Amino acid sequence: MTPPAWPYPLWIAHRGAGTLAPENTLAAFRVGAGHGYRAFECDVKLSADGVPFLIHDATLQRTTPAHGPATELTWAELSRLDAGGWHSRPWAGEPIPSFDAIARYCIRNGFALNVELKPPSPEVEHETGRAIAERAAALWDGQDVPPLFSSFKPAALAGARAAAPTLPRALLLDTLRDGWLEEALELGCVAVVCHHPLLDPQVIGRIHAAGLRALSYTVNAPAEARRLVAAGIDGLITDAVDRFSPGAGVND
Repeated sequence: MTPPAWPYPLWIAHRGAGTLAPENTLAAFRVGAGHGYRAFECDVKLSADGVPFLIHDATLQRTTPAHGPATELTWAELSRLDAGGWHSRPWAGEPIPSFDAIARYCIRNGFALNVELKPPSPEVEHETGRAIAERAAALWDGQDVPPLFSSFKPAALAGARAAAPTLPRALLLDTLRDGWLEEALELGCVAVVCHHPLLDPQVIGRIHAAGLRALSYTVNAPAEARRLVAAGIDGLITDAVDRFSPGAGVND
């Protein structure tokens, strides 16, 4: 089966440019854009009062001065936190962005966005996917290139499908567990996103034969990028935005 037309660039900047600038912040997106990237990945959760916002970890202490579960604070509380100072002094004071702010930045500049749904616990997986997808459907209404939702949590993808069935979804995998491809198909996914060592020409061929696209995270070595491109990969998520030029193929 031939996969449908794919609207996303090959190269995707992980958490913005999440090593050169504080991850999952608007500053990181701007740095990635400055290196020529036109597609970005980010992690999205719901605040205690239901506002989608960007952060990777379940807790606040690695990337902000606060402690405790990130989803137990309201958006008003989260928006006042410094999400940049942990990285380096020049970024001190960079705030946690709302999903709305990142969406508008990407839409305004014609950038593609891969949204990883990051529910903090099984009890809220479906609701997290539903609420974020519902908001995304409103934000991207009328846009040519919709966001791509991805998650390790099938229930979060099911929630996204329930709220916005026309927005594309991808199953994230860190292992090729039994029935992984069937699971992606049952969820109505358009892609599978795998940890890069899992992918070879045979696995990518299976994904393509099912009519889906194959993406890989987190690809930072040129030799690995060349291997995956030769195998037919459709998307490379990378931290090394200063090493790879997205318009020039795979650099040495």
